[in-house]
Amino acid sequence: MSLTFADLGVPADLVSVLRRRDITTPTPIQAASLADALGGADVCGCAPTGSGKTIAFGLAMVARTLPAKPRRPHGLVLVPTRELAAQVAEELTALAAARRLRVVAVYGGAGYERQRRALSRGADIVVATPGRLEDLLGAGHLTLADVAFAVVDEADRMADMGFLPAVRRLLDAARRDRQTLLFSATLDGDVDVLVRRYQRNPRRHSVTREDDGAKVEHFFWRAPRERRVELTAGLIERHDRALVFCRTRHGADRLARQLGAAGIDTAAIHGSRTQGQRERALAAFKSGSIQALVATDVAARGIHVDGVPCVVHFDPAGDHKDYAHRSGRTGRAGAAGTVVTLVADEHMAAVRTLQRAAGLPEGVDQPDVARKPAAARRAPVERTARRNQAKRSPRPQRRRRPRS
Repeated sequence: MSLTFADLGVPADLVSVLRRRDITTPTPIQAASLADALGGADVCGCAPTGSGKTIAFGLAMVARTLPAKPRRPHGLVLVPTRELAAQVAEELTALAAARRLRVVAVYGGAGYERQRRALSRGADIVVATPGRLEDLLGAGHLTLADVAFAVVDEADRMADMGFLPAVRRLLDAARRDRQTLLFSATLDGDVDVLVRRYQRNPRRHSVTREDDGAKVEHFFWRAPRERRVELTAGLIERHDRALVFCRTRHGADRLARQLGAAGIDTAAIHGSRTQGQRERALAAFKSGSIQALVATDVAARGIHVDGVPCVVHFDPAGDHKDYAHRSGRTGRAGAAGTVVTLVADEHMAAVRTLQRAAGLPEGVDQPDVARKPAAARRAPVERTARRNQAKRSPRPQRRRRPRS
């Protein structure tokens, strides 16, 4: 008999919220950490992206958070990117509605005044990026003195992006007796310092992608520079849609134009795009109205979309950590997925180093352009029906084909 959320101590009203969304069986990280978190313990969780961490800490936070006074939240979630802040806030709002708790997201690139007013009206839980939260805190628009439940999500990304000093200042501003949950794909270096300084006897839980039931295939293809666009377009068509990674903003824009010229509906997402443009691109990819989203590493750190069948490393990842975060955008919540890295001759040595560090078999193969993994096949009638449904659904922006 499978373990249920009720078995883990989740209150009945929150179990009902999950059931209405057809979420009935806990993922491994939820099963491992929820009982401890609901019991008031600090939790240190090591788990890959897409493993269900948001629901794990969200259920505990909503269950243990009380209504707060205006500008004095009781719950705080710190995340590294704007996109992740918006998505975590959306997930928590669905849970918090059962308790009539208010969730407010604050992050850069969005209206400062609108966020200030939302805090003034009252926020029981705040989901924030460190920079914008420090701005609001310094201006006196809120205090963290009443925060009794704090979460640091994707702590390794915080470290990579240089946010840990701000994270430490924000945690120092919260109650000393707060409950602190920390989730990260890795727990070494600066992240371990954060654990030792800000958590009290944390319950440690580690879940690998294999534990999570993911069925992800990894391929490294020899790809001369002049063939990379052709191979990427073929992968997108074979898998119906894909998330594609480039190293630079310019490279992402150029690839989006090239894929558009090849007849593939594509959008680029990177740090030079406005927040509105980034949100519209992500919404279009989620809805299926575009086939491909081309992203840089920084912008992609907040992309959490279920059902992405393929990730393409158009430019190889800089190291094994970036490779893991990029590749983790497929195979989420135990789904199947395919990851393909296109390797030019000048990247051979760096890719071998990456493969060793990531624990993957070394070597680069010739492109297998005829093969379509069974897990990624989609019947033509199903693909057409899905696109027609996307056309009938309201869109966040007018669909345009990128200029070639």
